Amino acid sequence: MPSIASSLFWIALIAALAPIVAGLFPRRLVPEVVLLLVAGAAIGPFALNIAAESDAIGTLRELGLGMLFLLAGYEIDRSELSGKGGRRALYTWLLCLALAFGVVALLGIRNVISAEAAVAIAMTSTALGTLLPILKDNKLLDTRLGKTVLNHGAVGELGPVVAMAVLLSARGAFLSLVVLATFALIAVLVAVLPTKLVSHGSWTHRLVRSGADTTAQTTVRLTVLLLVGLGVLSAVFSLDVILGAFAAGFILRRLMPEGDERLEIKLEGIAFGFLIPIFFITSGMAIDVSAVAANPVVLLAFLLLIIVVRGVPVFIATKFEKIEPPFSTRESAQVALYGATGLPMIVAVTGAAVSAGQMSSDNASILVAAGAITVLLLPMCATLLNRPEKTTKVS
Repeated sequence: MPSIASSLFWIALIAALAPIVAGLFPRRLVPEVVLLLVAGAAIGPFALNIAAESDAIGTLRELGLGMLFLLAGYEIDRSELSGKGGRRALYTWLLCLALAFGVVALLGIRNVISAEAAVAIAMTSTALGTLLPILKDNKLLDTRLGKTVLNHGAVGELGPVVAMAVLLSARGAFLSLVVLATFALIAVLVAVLPTKLVSHGSWTHRLVRSGADTTAQTTVRLTVLLLVGLGVLSAVFSLDVILGAFAAGFILRRLMPEGDERLEIKLEGIAFGFLIPIFFITSGMAIDVSAVAANPVVLLAFLLLIIVVRGVPVFIATKFEKIEPPFSTRESAQVALYGATGLPMIVAVTGAAVSAGQMSSDNASILVAAGAITVLLLPMCATLLNRPEKTTKVS
């Protein structure tokens, strides 16, 4: 079995080379995350077997997953999410979930798949954290198209987390809802208390700010404490760490509604420069390449189901957006392609199902591979459809 030192070397090498290789493709059509996944699969135990996940690397992986969702939660405009666009995104996701359960129920009757609930939830996710750097590179974040993608992405990440906590928990639906409500209450308290303790102009606020750009790095350390604290709280309640990380991002944005460019640069350096690449590389290492290669039809079926179950409803929903000028068919297709891009939640849901003995590792590998293909193909197609010179900015 490869040592921790050897595994870390290969992971670090891939993390360093991936953005360079991605930059060689015109318009960055191949997302860096795809290269991380493919390279991870190549060095993992199911291929070259020169790297393996250990407890130490697993901890870094969890932190990477947490940072991915913290930044996703931080990017979300709460007023936008609570407005008409956010509500439409929620209704669309609920439709996707109902459609997914209908499809997997039919497949389950024919004994085509197992772990129907896990598969259905996985198919309704949107990889908002994965899409953020792609949207930034394409200068879409501040456009109406980007805002719509963020709405669908936020609900497409948070919705599956809640559904997973309720439907895949051994506690039962009612008790799971009680646990979720308790977690939400504690998260609200965590969001409110700092505003009282570190109010603007107070001595505590001045103390935190005075150390923000020194070796103390107080704002970074407090952000890490927020992430880890809510992650531990999630574990105490037997909830997925994603929920705690997402809540941490929301809370951080609430504390700094206007943003903090210096803190954002530091967090992105830690996240995208170190922790997040580890998450994607180790996710690739968990893919059983032989199982995927042996079932190309199943892989294609999962891929098509993700597009139909998630992409088509999102496409239709954009046609009901009451904006002027209305979304063109091309723009609606872009939003749908981005909306059907899923991976981190697919990794999380399949991992939980495998741990619970509800899903085989082979099926999990195929689902994760299908998610990886959506990250490769769908944003690429959306980028090819993009016309930057005609993109409408949001004031």
